[in-house]
Amino acid sequence: MRSSPPGATAHAPDAHGHPARSGALRRAGRYRHRKRVARAHPEALEGLVVVSPFRAPKEAFGTLDADTAAALVEGATDIAVVVDQAGIVCDISFGSEDLSSELSRDWIGQPWLTTVLPESRANLEALLSEASNSHVTRWRQVNHPSVRGTDIPIQYRALRLGTSVVALGRNLQGMAALQQQLVDAQQALERDYWRFRQVETRYRLLFRMVSEAILIIDAPTQRVVEANPAAGQLLGESPTRVIGRPFPEGFDTEGTQSINGLLAGVRAAGRADDVRAKLADGMQEFLVSASLLRQENLSFLLVRLSPIIVESATFTLPENRARYLRVLENAPDCIVITDADGRVLSANNTFLALTEIAAEQQARGESLDRWLGRPGVDLNVLMANLRQHDTVRLFATTLRGEYGSTTDIEISAAAVRNGERPYFGFFIRDVGRRLHAEQPTSPEQPRWLDQLTERVGRVPLKELVRESTDTIERLCIEAALKLTGDNRASAAELLGLSRQSLYVKIDRYGISDQAAEPSAPSDK
Repeated sequence: MRSSPPGATAHAPDAHGHPARSGALRRAGRYRHRKRVARAHPEALEGLVVVSPFRAPKEAFGTLDADTAAALVEGATDIAVVVDQAGIVCDISFGSEDLSSELSRDWIGQPWLTTVLPESRANLEALLSEASNSHVTRWRQVNHPSVRGTDIPIQYRALRLGTSVVALGRNLQGMAALQQQLVDAQQALERDYWRFRQVETRYRLLFRMVSEAILIIDAPTQRVVEANPAAGQLLGESPTRVIGRPFPEGFDTEGTQSINGLLAGVRAAGRADDVRAKLADGMQEFLVSASLLRQENLSFLLVRLSPIIVESATFTLPENRARYLRVLENAPDCIVITDADGRVLSANNTFLALTEIAAEQQARGESLDRWLGRPGVDLNVLMANLRQHDTVRLFATTLRGEYGSTTDIEISAAAVRNGERPYFGFFIRDVGRRLHAEQPTSPEQPRWLDQLTERVGRVPLKELVRESTDTIERLCIEAALKLTGDNRASAAELLGLSRQSLYVKIDRYGISDQAAEPSAPSDK
């Protein structure tokens, strides 16, 4: 290009005789041309995303001849196809030897639609139709059959050149292979995951069902990581309460030293001889064995506790005690033994039937409050009275089954002191079938109802309602005090009142409890 002399305002004419324009004017002209094309043929630019277009394409490519343009297309694509107006292949070039060996070379003279699989013909027809209506098409994928019998995915973009269409293709075999590898890897991961889940499920089931007490201990800290139900039963705790505690715990001094020596030997040599250990209360002796487990960089100790059965001649209960235990087990009333926190240690068959539980193992370790009618209230009232008076008699409430049934019951209970580990016995009777006529009623209640009826018409309804509310409130407070054995704190909890509110109402109605609570403040 020739430059204009200094100071000249006009530009030299171009090859067509039109005045030459500066670079800025040329770019502005191209921008206006693209806007006109977009307005006239919006489909021509659909799918064409130009991140950074050439600044002067005519200056850069205006001198290209046909051979150079063909070489550029062959080098930039994996396959290029020239199609006439009728859709017949006029020419073809391959930029990849692998692709050339897999595709048939007799495309020339054949309709291009016959070179693709039947399910890809709709995409190819859409590509040719779009090319005939616009300058550049968007990318579309079709599948060609190969001479080896496999499908070859090719992604095409077509450009219209006069009456012909040039389709530029990219081979997607590499991407398809990567996608297949990703799918295979994902499926392998899922298979491994489900296999591990199945193994873990079998392990959990075996761990829970095995009759021997088994503990898994963290080797460095000697804290319990896992414990099966049998271990919790032998140690007098639920498995969840055992987890996280140091081991050994609850054994006598000699047993603790023996177990520590066993664990130290297993950590050092991988094995050690079994040892004997007794609980701190001396009621049970165990044969303790351990083995070392390694998981990645962590070490665990598998500890097995086998109870030592004393000779039957010395361990057999007296006949009268044995009969007594059999009677309790088959008693028509529910009998439940809990620890100091109200968690079930043992229960007879009648309790299992009323609570709709299949086995005693399902109840062990659970709070008795789970089945009582007023969660968070009934058990607290019972436990408070047991700690204070050692016994509770005829506490009325309801028992809820696992499947929604409700039974009216009366509870009597007793506390048994056992050093630092007391336990409680609950005797639960089903009273749902008792006749309502047998329920004791206060003689004051029918008189009050008769007096209320007689005053209708003589006293305004508002005053009758207020007096009735006061009477009902007083009767409820008296009933709560009677249920709790005149324990004001428990009665307040039973009624859902604060202690101070209950004391105010007792003073208001002149209710005098028969046995004041020792810890309660003065009524005055």
